[in-house]
Amino acid sequence: MSADIAARAAARAVADAVLYEGYLLYPYRASARKNVCRWQFGVLGPERAAADGLGEDSELATQFPVTAGESARISVAVRFLHRQRRTVRSPDGTPVAELHTAGRSWLSWDEAVEQEHDIGPIPLVHSVFPFTIPGAEETEAISDDAGGVVGSMLRTREPLRGELELSVDIIGGYRRVSIVLRNTGAAATDPDDALARSLLGAHLILELDGGRFHSLTDPPADAAAVVESCCQHRCFPVLAGPPGQQELLLVSPIILYDHPEIAPQSQGPLFDSTEIDEILALRVLTMTDDEKREARATDPLAAEIIDRCERLDAERQESLHGVLREDPSPRVLPTLEDGVDWWDPLADSAVAPDTDAVAVAGVLVRKGSRVRLHPGRRADAQDLFYAGRTARVVTVHEDVDGGVHVGVVAEDDPAAELHEWYGRYLYFAPDEIEPLDGSPE
Repeated sequence: MSADIAARAAARAVADAVLYEGYLLYPYRASARKNVCRWQFGVLGPERAAADGLGEDSELATQFPVTAGESARISVAVRFLHRQRRTVRSPDGTPVAELHTAGRSWLSWDEAVEQEHDIGPIPLVHSVFPFTIPGAEETEAISDDAGGVVGSMLRTREPLRGELELSVDIIGGYRRVSIVLRNTGAAATDPDDALARSLLGAHLILELDGGRFHSLTDPPADAAAVVESCCQHRCFPVLAGPPGQQELLLVSPIILYDHPEIAPQSQGPLFDSTEIDEILALRVLTMTDDEKREARATDPLAAEIIDRCERLDAERQESLHGVLREDPSPRVLPTLEDGVDWWDPLADSAVAPDTDAVAVAGVLVRKGSRVRLHPGRRADAQDLFYAGRTARVVTVHEDVDGGVHVGVVAEDDPAAELHEWYGRYLYFAPDEIEPLDGSPE
């Protein structure tokens, strides 16, 4: 069974966000220092670029378990951005940083072209699939308001070469699929040449027909051996599409949780998922006309962001403010009396993180309790490093929205006492910890 259209669309929406993450940051202007160093994620440089100190490593590699029969087929979409250098030239063809007319500006800048190479459906057997992306050179005239030519823009893209290698073995009754995506371009001559021939924001969308992918963070109980054997290099695979979907997998250069999704309140991409849409939209509206003019001249995608933010009405702005969701987590003991708001000083005196407790599987977990950590529902990479390790509880907190957070220090951490002394704890939700001592209370 393969994924339906809606599931594919949901997976691609997240993949598009991954593709452009960090592409251009607020204030979306070429002159902003934060936009001098770009292409932060999923950069696969040509061969030897990393060893020669000219660019990034040339490959990403992933392994993941599947349940599939002999007739199963897998489809792979290799997706990345292709750097396109936009050079503004004067009427005599001399490259310049920018040109101005009475109502518009043109800047030299590195744009990006989306590339996708589809492979499959193919059987789950060892295979290698080379691919090439041709270069290009395009010229566009620049005219003033009267129609006179005042310059030109030259857009250039270098040719790219790559390959995808797939292999399969059997571990613990599961098929372990291994995929390596490589940039096979010739060695670079300098950092700019390396960047021009890199795969930028590289990631994979996989679809399995006749089988199921399995989560690496919440696998079946009998899949421990195959999950433990899986290795990742510069990427992480997560189940894609809506919850319950197991026919789609997103191999992302950014660590995500299973079944990631775009918030329905989002009005469009902002290329900066470390920020909040509402804050960025409001910040865009505070930009001066000159700043907006430069942003629009920097990149067509920046111009779309500026225009979209300026079109936001009061109702759409309010939708960005957030959504209240019920939290099914157990409440911290003791709970606040009715009518006491979280900002009331009485709320502070009613809780004591050093002595409060939370019920987990019928056991009261409090300071001093020993637990085993099972991170599963969050996207923090650091959480995954502590999977299966034991820890000691030091505090129990409840946030203003009713969420419960258990602060712990890892028992095998040589700096555990130091972390506890200055309050640097790891925080997990109650459903991410397993009590190791105490009886039901």
